[in-house]
Amino acid sequence: MSSLKPKDLKNPAIYQYLLKLVGEEGIDLIKRFPTEERSDEEIAEITGINLNSVRHTLYILYEKRLAEYRRIKDNETGWLTYLWVLKMENLTQALKEEMTFASEKLSARLRFDRNNDFYQCGSCGKTLTFNDAMTLNFVCPECGENMSHFDNELLLKALEKRIDKMNRALED
Repeated sequence: MSSLKPKDLKNPAIYQYLLKLVGEEGIDLIKRFPTEERSDEEIAEITGINLNSVRHTLYILYEKRLAEYRRIKDNETGWLTYLWVLKMENLTQALKEEMTFASEKLSARLRFDRNNDFYQCGSCGKTLTFNDAMTLNFVCPECGENMSHFDNELLLKALEKRIDKMNRALED
C-alpha cells in the first residue's frame, strides 16, 4: 500500500485531479486514510468522515485503480466484508489516462474549428458555423443583430499549443 504524501498534494496537477475526482472531503479522506487495510466502517470511524461519503469516495478511487479491496466472508453469518487499501502508486497512470482523454477531446475540437468558418454576434457573442449562420441569414437567433465573420486564428493557435504541451508531458 502506498499513501499520498503531503508533498504530492502540493503538485497542482495531482491536487486538481483528485479534487475533481473526489472533492475536498475525498482529499481529506485520502490524507487520513489508515496505513493498513480496513473496512469502510472502520475507515469512517477512524477518519470521522460520514460512511456514505467514505463509500462513495472509495468506489470512485476504485474505478480509477487508486484503491483496492479484498473481500472476506463470515462463514457463520454469510456477511461479506470489504477491506480497503489505497493504491496511490497508480496515480501517475490515472493522470496520464486523464490527460490522454483531454488531449483527444481538444484535438477533436481543433479539427472542428479548422474545418469550419464561424460567424459571431457582436452584441451577445453567440457564435455559429457558416452553414448555421447562413440558414439564419446571418441574423443572431438570440438577439436579432447581424452576425459577422469571426477569425478564430488565435483560438486555433492556443489549442495547438495546449495539445502540444499535453502530448509532450505524456511522453515523459
